[in-house]
Amino acid sequence: MTDARHELDPAFEIIEPEAYSAPVLFNSPHSGSTYPLAFLELSRLDVGTLRRSEDSFVDALAAGVVRHGYPLMRAHFPRCFVDVNREPYELDPRMFDGRLPSFANTRSMRVAGGLGTVARVVGDAQEIYDQRIPVDDALQRIETLYKPYHRALRRLFGKMHRDFGAAMLVDCHSMPSSAGHKDERPRPEFVLGDRYGTSCVGVVAETVESTLRTMGYTVSRNKPYAGGFITEHYGNPSAGLHAIQLEINRALYMDERRYERTGHFDRLAADLETLAQRLGEIPLEELRPYRAAAE
Repeated sequence: MTDARHELDPAFEIIEPEAYSAPVLFNSPHSGSTYPLAFLELSRLDVGTLRRSEDSFVDALAAGVVRHGYPLMRAHFPRCFVDVNREPYELDPRMFDGRLPSFANTRSMRVAGGLGTVARVVGDAQEIYDQRIPVDDALQRIETLYKPYHRALRRLFGKMHRDFGAAMLVDCHSMPSSAGHKDERPRPEFVLGDRYGTSCVGVVAETVESTLRTMGYTVSRNKPYAGGFITEHYGNPSAGLHAIQLEINRALYMDERRYERTGHFDRLAADLETLAQRLGEIPLEELRPYRAAAE
């Protein structure tokens, strides 16, 4: 059984500002780059190939928001080891030796595509393992990494909600600059996902989009990414909880083949700081829970 706890200590971190400016929380769940040795020994792929599913440097891009009064949470473990932007038990039974819990979701489209909570593939559908792995291995990753991550995220998001009466989660990700050999058309520089208007009030998505467009970026909304598990399950606008997914085109800030930052990295990081400030300026009355008309 893989025990990565000593290599992933801490498994994630929350970087808090000295004082909170507004209830805006930045989250980078897929930028982790600590690959446990036992996992690498189990995988048939090298680290360079495994990193194709990693949102490289996204946590560093967003780190500047902390000095403006906004916290940042980031994972240290890679998403191909365990993916916290999935349901807790979204698992493919064909991957494992042993029986999955009866409540596991084995039939989702993400499982079918090999991208469940414990992924079967990376990149262009490259198989991570050349044999089945013990089911206890997967369940341990969920217990020791996935669940603590979400407990900490919920706790912080809830505290901000109590302190301000509303809270906003910006879930930060990156995407390849093209969809691969099937579609070489360049993607937008940003894709905003608000689950088609259900995970946050309109002013949140409108503020993000207008701010980025004013900076000169191309922006798409909900296509091809409408927001994953985190956006869907943390966003509850009627309760004053708002979540939006921010997908950043990797060509904006990194060499996708060498996994190196480019000269445009600092400019993009500064623009994300400005975006955080614009979100922090949204009046709390527009974010707090809906009031009945009689009130």
